[in-house]
Amino acid sequence: MIYDVLTTFPELFEGPLRSSITGRAIECGLIRCRVHNIRDWTDDRHRTTDDCPFGGGAGMVMKAEPVIRAVEELQREEPRAHVVLTSPQGELLRHELVAELAQESRLIIICGHYEGVDERVRELVVDREVSIGDYVLTGGELPALTIIDATSRLVPGVLGAAESAQADSFAWDGLLDCPHYTRPRELRGLEAPAVLLSGNHAEIARWRREQAVRRTAKRRPDLLNGATLTEAERALAESVARQEQQ
Repeated sequence: MIYDVLTTFPELFEGPLRSSITGRAIECGLIRCRVHNIRDWTDDRHRTTDDCPFGGGAGMVMKAEPVIRAVEELQREEPRAHVVLTSPQGELLRHELVAELAQESRLIIICGHYEGVDERVRELVVDREVSIGDYVLTGGELPALTIIDATSRLVPGVLGAAESAQADSFAWDGLLDCPHYTRPRELRGLEAPAVLLSGNHAEIARWRREQAVRRTAKRRPDLLNGATLTEAERALAESVARQEQQ
């Protein structure tokens, strides 16, 4: 997977892209992350990337020309590159969308900023707008890092253990993940569940699945409508939901 990020603040990516799993994946050549300064595609001596909005109003708007030039130059290298604009008006980044984006061989991510991007950028070069939540951030750099982090974990080899990503929250048939424990067995009067130390893998799997259903019903009951559940699991979820409402 190749990521091309277009931003006016490239320094925000230096630390995150060198750290943890993402940094190791880059070092191993499993993914490539190239951060580009949009100012490099401006044509004035001040390297201007924003201007006052037509019609008046507070704030500034990102100019269309530098962004479009940047995207078109990058697409000459790979015409099939998928162009994503980070925007609070975009499609909410859920696991299904992450998995879909992870199938692309190359993503060009445009980081919105200020009051937004000239609408003609959307009309001319953007394939998809993506939001990471119903709130406003200073810019699109954190959403871009979120997209890179979430999608790169699904690239083969990035996590090491092939099954790890599929056992995470939202990847497990639409449910939240189950509780996890490690040493020590007892901590301040709280013990790890005995079933996890039983060595009975079938029982452990059943316990984890039940806990995932319970946790989802308690914390994110909205996810249950899209989850794949057996009749018994559906009944358990409904029972937990009723208890929470009492």
